[in-house]
Formats: sequence, structure tokens, C-alpha cells
Amino acid sequence: MQQYLEFVGRNWTLFLALALVSFFLARSQKGGANNLNAQQAVEKMSHHDAIVVDVREANEVASGMIRDSIHIPLAQLKDRFNELEKYTNKPIIMACRSGNRSAHAINILRKNGFTDLYNLKGGVMAWQHASLPLKRKKA
Repeated sequence: MQQYLEFVGRNWTLFLALALVSFFLARSQKGGANNLNAQQAVEKMSHHDAIVVDVREANEVASGMIRDSIHIPLAQLKDRFNELEKYTNKPIIMACRSGNRSAHAINILRKNGFTDLYNLKGGVMAWQHASLPLKRKKA
């Protein structure tokens, strides 16, 4: 035990750096998005009345969207907050093709007062891989 205390004493700056890095990592995880896989998203939609916001571009949603999802391309999200205001007290699952743009969309929504946000991990590709259906938009 004495050797450990001596080691820590000689290397206190490294342990201080480790403590700071650990603190900031834990803090960033707390404020980060909750990732849901496709099955968890279905459960959140079924049992917690979550809505899905699809932030893909129009040409991407032409191949299909998650049923009852709201399509708002990421580039238009800031201008279309009013469409989501009525859902501020509901869980919102953000979706895109692979999960990257939806994570960015979560940051935008969080900065504008939305709190119960989830990211569809793997996006619509993961949804399809789980053999879950997509609904085509009517022309």
C-alpha cells in the first residue's frame, strides 16, 4: 500500500489529469444523446408515445420513412421548430440514414429547449436491417 501512495505522490499531475479527463467525459456523456436501437425505438414509440423526426433529404425519404414520422430535413430544422413545439413534452426520436445527422439535429433541438431526445442508432439503415417496415410517401 505504501508503494502505491508513493507512486501517486510522485505522479500527482498524471492523476490530476486523469481525474479531470474522467470528470469531463462523464459530464459529456450525461448531456449526450440517448441512443436507441431499432427495437428500443419501437418500444419507445409504442409505450411512451414517442414521435420520430426524420432529418434526411427528400430524395432519401423517397425510398421510405418510418411510419408516422415527421420529415424535416436537417437544413430546415431551425426554421421549422414550430412544427415540433407541440411535442416538447413527448419523447422525440431523431432519425437519418445512419445516425450521424440525427445526432447533430439533437444538439440543435437541445439548444432550443427540447429535452427528451433520442437518436436512432444506425439510423434508417439499422431500422431496415432489423426487418422493420418503411412506408413510402404518397406522391
